[in-house]
Amino acid sequence: MNFFDLLDLLGTIAFATSGALVAINKKLDPFGVFMVAFVTALGGGTLRDVLIGKEPVGWMLETYYVFTIIATTIVTIVIRNHIKYLSKSLFLFDTIGLGIFTITGTQIGVESNFNPIISIALGIITASFGGVIRDILCTQIPVIFRKEIYATAAFIGSITFLILNKFDLPINMIYVITTSIVIVIRIIAVKFHLSLPTFYTKE
Repeated sequence: MNFFDLLDLLGTIAFATSGALVAINKKLDPFGVFMVAFVTALGGGTLRDVLIGKEPVGWMLETYYVFTIIATTIVTIVIRNHIKYLSKSLFLFDTIGLGIFTITGTQIGVESNFNPIISIALGIITASFGGVIRDILCTQIPVIFRKEIYATAAFIGSITFLILNKFDLPINMIYVITTSIVIVIRIIAVKFHLSLPTFYTKE
């Protein structure tokens, strides 16, 4: 397993934990918790693979992703009472997943020789749409559609990845730098209540 695969696995664990925490907070049964964890972890990557015509999608070939999500869900359920602040834990894991999957999605676009704009779009889709499905299933307005800095952080991280990729830097260093940038942007935005403007019509 190379560093890219390790990052992808860590992102899967982070998003599976995020999904499980939301489902637990919504008081779903164990099967519901697993399903929400599953779609949170793999929804974005599945949509990406469908869009680029990859058949079958990645997790169907690499079944260790499924077993990882099962294990992550079980651990999250077991330690749920030991996590003091569920909302803070949810934010942390969701942010880590966002940072990692932004880069893995963008990298797949680069490896497929897509236009940079398409690679950026794939990074955002991979990072964001698992959370969109999670929030819809749990009857919440998806974070990406609110004014929070979420997809914007993924957008900046994806652009940074493409820029750094043009230089002769070790690829593992690029992964770490760009993932960290996404995570830091998200943390700063939440800590200082930074957000994008919203639009409305006057009555």
